[in-house]
Amino acid sequence: MSTTAELLKGAAELFPGEVVTQAHVRHLELPHGAGRFALITLDNGFDHTKPTTFGPQSLANLNTAIDQVEAEAKAGEIVGAGITGKPFIFAVGADLKGVELLARHEDALAIGKGGHDVFKRLSALAVPTFAYYNGAAMGGGVEVGLHCTYRTVSAAVPAFSLPEVFLGLVPGWGGCALLPNLIGADRAVSVIIENSLNQNRQLKGKQVFELGIADALFEGADFLERSLDWTASVLKGDTEVVRAEVDRGEAWDLAVERGRTIADSKVHGAAPAAYRALDIISAAKNGDLRQGFDAEDQALADLIMGGELRSGIYAFNLVQKRAKRPAGAPDKSLARPVNKVGVVGAGLMASQLALLFLRRLEVPVVLTDIDQERIDKGVGYVHGEIDKLLAKGRINQDKANRLKGAVSGSLDKAAAFGDADFVIEAVFEEMGVKQQVFAEVEAVVPEHTILATNTSSLSVSEMASKLKHPERVVGFHFFNPVAVLPLLEIVRGERTDDAALATAFAVAKKLKKTAVLVKDAPAFVVNRILTRFMGEIQNVIDEGTPIETAEKAVEPLGLPMSPLVLLELVGPAIGLHVSETLHGAFPDRFKVSPNLAAVVKAGKRGFYVYDSGKPEVDPEVLALLEQGDAVLTEEQVRDRVLDAVAQEIGLMLDEGVVAEAQDIDLCLITGAGWPFHLGGITPYLDREGVSERVNGKRFLEPGVASVPVA
Repeated sequence: MSTTAELLKGAAELFPGEVVTQAHVRHLELPHGAGRFALITLDNGFDHTKPTTFGPQSLANLNTAIDQVEAEAKAGEIVGAGITGKPFIFAVGADLKGVELLARHEDALAIGKGGHDVFKRLSALAVPTFAYYNGAAMGGGVEVGLHCTYRTVSAAVPAFSLPEVFLGLVPGWGGCALLPNLIGADRAVSVIIENSLNQNRQLKGKQVFELGIADALFEGADFLERSLDWTASVLKGDTEVVRAEVDRGEAWDLAVERGRTIADSKVHGAAPAAYRALDIISAAKNGDLRQGFDAEDQALADLIMGGELRSGIYAFNLVQKRAKRPAGAPDKSLARPVNKVGVVGAGLMASQLALLFLRRLEVPVVLTDIDQERIDKGVGYVHGEIDKLLAKGRINQDKANRLKGAVSGSLDKAAAFGDADFVIEAVFEEMGVKQQVFAEVEAVVPEHTILATNTSSLSVSEMASKLKHPERVVGFHFFNPVAVLPLLEIVRGERTDDAALATAFAVAKKLKKTAVLVKDAPAFVVNRILTRFMGEIQNVIDEGTPIETAEKAVEPLGLPMSPLVLLELVGPAIGLHVSETLHGAFPDRFKVSPNLAAVVKAGKRGFYVYDSGKPEVDPEVLALLEQGDAVLTEEQVRDRVLDAVAQEIGLMLDEGVVAEAQDIDLCLITGAGWPFHLGGITPYLDREGVSERVNGKRFLEPGVASVPVA
């Protein structure tokens, strides 16, 4: 049997680039004469912008620190031991950079065993142990604290989670076994499954305490001092820690079933992590922690060697790293300052844009439209949203007053935009209308003003073609709802210059959006792929496949919603318009469905009604449909849809619509909510063999979003 030290030494050799966390031990006298105390501080030597992680060498350092503390505890030299983090950060879990490099199951197993072997020593010490969650804690950072006897949490903690299922793993260093035994299965399912599958929802410090994960809650300003004072009180017996009794009866089984229902609704069985976590939680009912830890080790190793986790890490890296350095963006020094923004239009989309610019840039924003009533409604919407922020305590009264004072409306474009630096249009999606708007705006704005269009599918080059200065026109395509979806497709027209493009990227960064540079091609990225994807579903329905079969065919992808529910969200009229645009550009691949046209003509909002609370095909829509007699199976539909998507992505890359396949995936994750376990889409197409079947090659090199060859 390898010792923990040997396990970690072997693993460290596989992770040459680890950012190593030190575990510093210092001693202090507790207040009120409670005795000598050993405090371990986790610190990687960087500020809070590079959070502390646990790679093999970091675990080895913690192991060495525990050696020292264990000896002192045995010798009676200390009355207790604690663990905390550097300012603002407790620890955020395993070092995922190293996980990507693992190519053998036994190496993956060593990572699980190494973490368990180190962490469980904290619960085996001869003195009580305390975790002081002083800052952000995720994954292994949460789990190391679960191995302690007691825990405190700072009210200032902004992010606390077990996000592993979100990425395609399980909490594998004690989370699945310890958490339900601490706070009950139902609450554990909420943290491990529900929060993870809801876009990695984070807990705040107060919630951590209310859930019973922490035994005490203290303010951030003097958190450690207060925690040590509380520790002294606990050790002296003055404070008794009382925890709610865990229900190990039917409630436990019901909680696991609830977790399975959540997993089914989110991933439809398409990704194994949630189900493996639920199996371990289910088995943890008997309180046998050793059995639980062994199951975690096995699940961790199996999942590390699976494609979903590799796709999850790939997606995580896209969102965290590639998104911050957009491929092809010009030098940011070319960007012009933006001190006033104009919005053409005052409808819902325009009003959402006005609110976003106002909140993020904090500069004057002025809306225009064809009549005063619409303008008043748009400005009123912005004021109403500011009032909601105020009511929720997100902003104070002074900020609310300043924001309201900075937004205005005017019928006169010259008065509105005469000193604007950036003007964006969000008017009807028709080329003639948009060209006319830009002509009117160009006539009244200064020469340096950037003109942006929120078009979802029209040519930016054509829109700018009749202007005196087409070089300052840029596509700036947001996704609905604007406040929620991070993606911003920045479109370079044929004559867009670097200054306009650099300004667009600088503004996107201030708006806190994920900007991706896109060539001026029909429907750009997300709408082109979604239209091909949904168009193929519509085609098989038109040809004769039942709606239910077509919808169920793509459930194994685990998408956030079914194609026809998505169509309802987008709006059938918009879906039809985009398909017409793409049919005009690529008639051989994009058809205009006569059935969809009939649904739009009938004024229907979608294919479903919700009279029973669940989606059911609207009988009036069914009566409109004219179908053929070619009925496909779910598998045949799925193959056809995936083949179409793989073909379209291959063509888009050949056309240079984006720099690389990674940008396609980044767009689908941040603009359409496609899941991390798919890696966007190209890793999934590679993994399922679709890429090679359709295009004769993979989209990504082996080892990128997949297990490297050993």
